[in-house]
Amino acid sequence: MPFAALFASLSAALLAGCATVGQPPAFSSYVVLSERGAAVARVLIDAPACPDIVIDQRPQPMTLRAPAATVALRPTPSAPADSKPAAFPLLTCEAPLPAAGSYAGASVLGRTLPVPAVAPQRIVVIGDTGCRLQKSSNSYQACNREADYPFAAIAAAAAAWRPELVIHVGDYHYRENACPDGNAGCAGSPWGYGWDAWNADFFAPGAALLRAAPWIMARGNHENCARGGQGYWRLLDPRPLLPGRDCNAASDDASGNYSAPYAVPIGQDTQLLVMDTANTTWKGLKPGDLGYDKYRELYRQLDALAAQAPRNIGIDHHPLLGMGADRKADGAIVLLPGDAGLQQAFGSLNPQLLPAGIQAMLSGHVHLWEQVSFASGHPSQFIAGFSGTAEDIVPLPERLPDGVTPAPGAVVEQFSSWVDGFGFMTMERQGADRWLVQVHDLQGRVRNTCQLDGKRSRCAVAQVK
Repeated sequence: MPFAALFASLSAALLAGCATVGQPPAFSSYVVLSERGAAVARVLIDAPACPDIVIDQRPQPMTLRAPAATVALRPTPSAPADSKPAAFPLLTCEAPLPAAGSYAGASVLGRTLPVPAVAPQRIVVIGDTGCRLQKSSNSYQACNREADYPFAAIAAAAAAWRPELVIHVGDYHYRENACPDGNAGCAGSPWGYGWDAWNADFFAPGAALLRAAPWIMARGNHENCARGGQGYWRLLDPRPLLPGRDCNAASDDASGNYSAPYAVPIGQDTQLLVMDTANTTWKGLKPGDLGYDKYRELYRQLDALAAQAPRNIGIDHHPLLGMGADRKADGAIVLLPGDAGLQQAFGSLNPQLLPAGIQAMLSGHVHLWEQVSFASGHPSQFIAGFSGTAEDIVPLPERLPDGVTPAPGAVVEQFSSWVDGFGFMTMERQGADRWLVQVHDLQGRVRNTCQLDGKRSRCAVAQVK
């Protein structure tokens, strides 16, 4: 439908009392980067048809990616009896954008879209942003209190930093189960895997940052097919939405739970390598497991992509080279190494775990901020899983004990962390393989400063207090 007809249809609805005459409906808009840096404009809107996109003052139609629908029920792993079908009562519309640097601007329904930079110098990194509502773990975050669920404040502070690119390292959706009666902290929250929960968890609180810059959207375990995968494929993944890869049917999960990595060039012979690790497991994988074979194939594809540029930064959800901590029933603290499933699959092809051309890894999954640098030739690991979800609060040591390592053969040289603090990470380019990395709290104040030089990194503060 041409935009003029769409606008006439919307105006008729507005005259019926839905909103102010002449005003378009509420909608979400954002730009995601895909393979080889191709940019895709997305609009999520409750309307009869997709609106036009205006590029350099020339309107053109957007394509329907996914219609409004209530999709197949996928039982909630944390409480199957409390599951409900996922309703998406809005259109997902999209349009490819011209190559970075070849156009001046674009807009939809009068709203300006962020323009991709040819070689972004200022990058925001966030992860694990949703509000946890999970029956199986009896975890009910106070989504209604900003102090307890501060993603909106973090997104606003990160937008004020004026990034040229935003990287989300996965886990957008956490509102899996209903808030218990009498719990004022989350009372009234939407739940399940439909649009209402996705909007409350990500699009509404993240609106300021979605409008500030284009995004790279890595996939986390909360977006695997048994959880929020239907929404991830419909709303976030930058590639075409293919039948059988939409997580609607469990019989298609061998396809829907896995996807190939892709490379996003960012100038100075550097690529960002984006990996889908949504279905790995900390329990480990062994030969003959579907995941083992899938992640071995992912490694081969990653290796081929890394060979296309002398410098690469990897992006995935599950850290191969990071540390976590847990507390046993007797109160003792146990340190947890990197993801066993990926280590076993990747390690079967390369004892160093990652291609030689990767200088750093950006990950989430562990709900804290962390930096690890190695004397063993491994890339530096940064974890930025501290942007909204209930924090991990078991303390990490200021210095790892001798012999403790996140992965076989990895010799830790520098270690820094921030436990029980919300915020976001930034990266500013200072040279071909040099980056200034800073850790910001939810007001935007800098709490730690690090230098990434080649594969090695060093931070000013070993432990943010």
